[in-house]
Amino acid sequence: MSDTDLQLLDRYSRHRAEDAFTELVRRHLDLVHSAALRQVRSPQLAEEVAQTVFTDLARQARQLAPDTIVPAWLYEVTRRTAIDVVRREARRQLREQVATEMNAMNANAADWSQIEPLLDEAMHALDATDRAAVLLRYFENKSLREVGAALGTSDDAAQKRVSRAVERLREFFAKRGVAVGASGLAVVLSANAVQAAPAGLALTISTAVTLTGTAIVTATAATKFIAVTALQKVIASLTVITVVGLATLLMVQRQGMKMLDSENQALRQVVTQTRLDHVAVSNRAYVASESVTRLESQVSELLRLRAEVTLLRAQSNELVRLRLENANLLSQLGKDIEGGSLVADRRASWFQIRLAYKTPQPNTQQVTNSVKTRDGGLVALNRFLHPEAVVDGRMVKSAEVNFNPVTGKQDVFVRFNDEGKQRLAAFTRENVKQEIAVMVDGQLCMMPIINAEIPGGAILISGDFSEAQATEMARKLNDGVAANLAK
Repeated sequence: MSDTDLQLLDRYSRHRAEDAFTELVRRHLDLVHSAALRQVRSPQLAEEVAQTVFTDLARQARQLAPDTIVPAWLYEVTRRTAIDVVRREARRQLREQVATEMNAMNANAADWSQIEPLLDEAMHALDATDRAAVLLRYFENKSLREVGAALGTSDDAAQKRVSRAVERLREFFAKRGVAVGASGLAVVLSANAVQAAPAGLALTISTAVTLTGTAIVTATAATKFIAVTALQKVIASLTVITVVGLATLLMVQRQGMKMLDSENQALRQVVTQTRLDHVAVSNRAYVASESVTRLESQVSELLRLRAEVTLLRAQSNELVRLRLENANLLSQLGKDIEGGSLVADRRASWFQIRLAYKTPQPNTQQVTNSVKTRDGGLVALNRFLHPEAVVDGRMVKSAEVNFNPVTGKQDVFVRFNDEGKQRLAAFTRENVKQEIAVMVDGQLCMMPIINAEIPGGAILISGDFSEAQATEMARKLNDGVAANLAK
């Protein structure tokens, strides 16, 4: 008679019997895989769920109750695991969709026709290192590790070099009336900068170079013979100079060592005498300290008690003052909260999306957007913001840090509630080709151009953010969400 499921689990948990666990997998794998496949609708994800479920069974074998029905336990764990996998895949697909929509705001199919006539002039305007970084990354499609190795830097340094070079190219095109984002420019360069050469051209060039090289071989051999003879004379002279220099250096080092030995002996004598003096002084101090130890102890205790009395009096006075101040603050805060202005205004100012104008309009707010120039400086571009925000912090649902594989930077992925989603879609649909300002906690984060409607109810705040800056931005937005829920 074969062992039951619980007997097999007991053998595995007590003796690590691999054959017992293998038998359990053989018995119930079809049940777990079928249940997972019905829920996740993907053979690959179903295999992942099955592997996770049996891993949990092995990990929790000792904790299962004696009356556990193993198939029922496996079925329940399969259901929970499949739900987690489905949610994870949904979040991943949503992030990819939003990233695609945001990249569409920065570049479109017509950009290449405007960039192509100016590209080589823009590349020439870069310095040699930046130009080499762009050529390797986007013209030759090398990885960041390969770019770093070619430039003699790390992967992170290569990423920063490439990002700065792309930003300078973007500024070059912007000054000539071609508006394109940094990430969109990178995509356009990777897709169009290098085109396939005509068929047969490589064979023609190779043949021509081979014929030219044959004529040069004879002259090169004669030149090499003359150069080698002169080089041998130079090497002999350098060898004599090197030997003389080394002998001189050794003599100087020996004299220096003798002087150092003499100074070392004198210092040792001084240290020995100092130690003897220190011992004598310590003995006299010990004898004198015994006579005053009791008196010092009593004086210290008296001073400590006086200090405690003074501190208690000061704390008592401070407590009275703080109670009065707290009462006044609570009274004022109650008035502000009762009026609703303090909470509402603060929630609305955490996050804002506002329409930006290039010229002053009635009741607009002027802001300055700093743009990096080719030489590393900053150019101030003045914009004028509409007095009312289209979407504000009361409509934020969540915020999280997301790595952008196109730019290699940390972005902040922001999702809105139903009201924010509807307002963002209507606003972007009606204001195509207009600039918008994205503000977080009163600070201008980015100012992109609307190229199409954003129906997904989410945006990607991108820029030259470090991981710490992106995390802090997400924290501020989520703090605003928490305040909305608390209200």
